[in-house]
Amino acid sequence: MSLESLLGSLKGRKPDILGHENFMKFSVLLPLIEKNNEVHVLFEVRAQGLRRQPGEICFPGGRIDAGDRNEQECAVRETSEELGIPKSKISNVVPLDYIVSAFGTVIYPFAGTIDEPDKIRPNVDEVGEIFTVPLDYFRKKAPDRYKINFQVHPEEGFPFDLIIGGENYNWQTRQMDEYFYRYGNKVIWGLTARVLSHFLELTDRG
Repeated sequence: MSLESLLGSLKGRKPDILGHENFMKFSVLLPLIEKNNEVHVLFEVRAQGLRRQPGEICFPGGRIDAGDRNEQECAVRETSEELGIPKSKISNVVPLDYIVSAFGTVIYPFAGTIDEPDKIRPNVDEVGEIFTVPLDYFRKKAPDRYKINFQVHPEEGFPFDLIIGGENYNWQTRQMDEYFYRYGNKVIWGLTARVLSHFLELTDRG
């Protein structure tokens, strides 16, 4: 194969995340509603019967299905299913920055408006309860931050003899900030808190 044909085979391709086919992909929606003449953020408490993270606070969302045309459609579909509202009642959907986690997942967050929130009927199989918090509360109350340290542990039989430095190789490690927001007896943390913090940073610029 000539150099010209080799590079020609790559022309017009759209770059993606290397190894993306091995990542699990999810979409979530940060729902905004109007309540008492204020903007509120709506949260879900995951049902206790769920296998993963029962009782934790989250935004509506889930894994992207093959039938979803794109990440936004997944976020809207999941929100509709979990809150028991028609897709037509979810409007002004805008993308936030997506997250590539250290745990093999890509999360696509969106923000959007829930119209007629009084008609919400949560799916009891997935949602234990819902609650809202005034957006201004988060603007006035910074989250607590704690560090998570990631360490490298090569598996048994790792070929240290093939790398310079061997068992003393200086692996690059990293830290990640974990955010915690407290509202009464509710603790909002993890991915949900990161998406919320990102949304606040973006909207504060405006």
